[in-house]
Amino acid sequence: MSNQLTVTSAAPHPASRTSKIARVDAVPLSIPFKPGNKSAPAAWGGKDLATADSLLVRVTTSDGLEGWGEAFGFEAVSSAKLAIEELLAPLCIGRDALQIVPLMCDIQEKLHIFGRSGPLMFAISALDIALWDIAGKCANTPVYKLLGGGVADLPCYASLEKFAQPSLVREAVRSALDAGFQSVKLHETELPVIGAAREEAGQDVEIMVDVNCAWTVNQAKAIAEKLEAFRLKWLEEPVSPPENFDGLAKVRATHRVPIAAGENVSTLMDFERLMSAEAVDFVQPSAAKMGGITEMRNVFPLAAMHNVTVMPHTFYDGPGLLAAIHVLAALGSTDSMIEWRYFDLEATIYGGALDPERGRIPVPQAPGLGIDPDPDVIAAYSTSR
Repeated sequence: MSNQLTVTSAAPHPASRTSKIARVDAVPLSIPFKPGNKSAPAAWGGKDLATADSLLVRVTTSDGLEGWGEAFGFEAVSSAKLAIEELLAPLCIGRDALQIVPLMCDIQEKLHIFGRSGPLMFAISALDIALWDIAGKCANTPVYKLLGGGVADLPCYASLEKFAQPSLVREAVRSALDAGFQSVKLHETELPVIGAAREEAGQDVEIMVDVNCAWTVNQAKAIAEKLEAFRLKWLEEPVSPPENFDGLAKVRATHRVPIAAGENVSTLMDFERLMSAEAVDFVQPSAAKMGGITEMRNVFPLAAMHNVTVMPHTFYDGPGLLAAIHVLAALGSTDSMIEWRYFDLEATIYGGALDPERGRIPVPQAPGLGIDPDPDVIAAYSTSR
């Protein structure tokens, strides 16, 4: 971790005011899809995806401030919740909520024996995001201004489920375009399905394809050659395992399809290895996976040194999404976009307060992350009731 910035310098508070961490609560949510969801079971480990499961973290300070964070969810929810309750909370209670970097350094040093990725890092990410939310609220300013300022809104793309059928992917692409998006990401691996999406979208719409580490290096090279005809903006994580940066670089060097990766990279050192290998055109740090805002912000100068564009991974719709929006608003380039998870759920964490319009998403202007989770949604869909 970098230790060059403490939030206290960016968000001063009166000496008489204390902001000690008093509580750390894990809040698991399970929000069902609306009836008729048509995603392919094979996309989710061979089973139907009936709900979108996420894990929020609420940090409460001794002076009554609340900050919200988010860990990457789905099947990692229970493990990340355990990490928060058993490992993180005991290290945090009583610490200064505004001394974020020293606290994060201390936590990562004490807990590195349990690993530097996966549910533990997801939990650390949620805690960090919540503390930045508190810092902004304490300073009465949005987080993006703590990071140096920024823009009022950002371009975003629709990130679809996997459908695995040409007719269904056509329907989903048309829905996204009708909603105002001009960039669409597929989670498909079969050429006929990708071809159907391109036909439906036409040639002027940006199409990206995320295959979630589906192929060996040789398989990826062979398929990338066929994908050139679809004029993809990028092919995401074509190689398994995701840490095979040299293999990824070979795929990138062989064909003209731009490569994106990074959501499964957890440390700044590994981001440096990924980009030094010349493996990617677009790097995808995930605030809810790699250590929160504190760590994510450090990827931007590193990417600039390697002439790589940052495209955050935000396949979630809670504080992790807001964290990426604030960081991108302050540090992103004009080519960067936010990923909008285009799911048809019964409810969303912010109750529609963050919905994009015409392919752009607002940067919240209220203090902290700018929006708190909708309490009615928490009450209705929390599984810890």
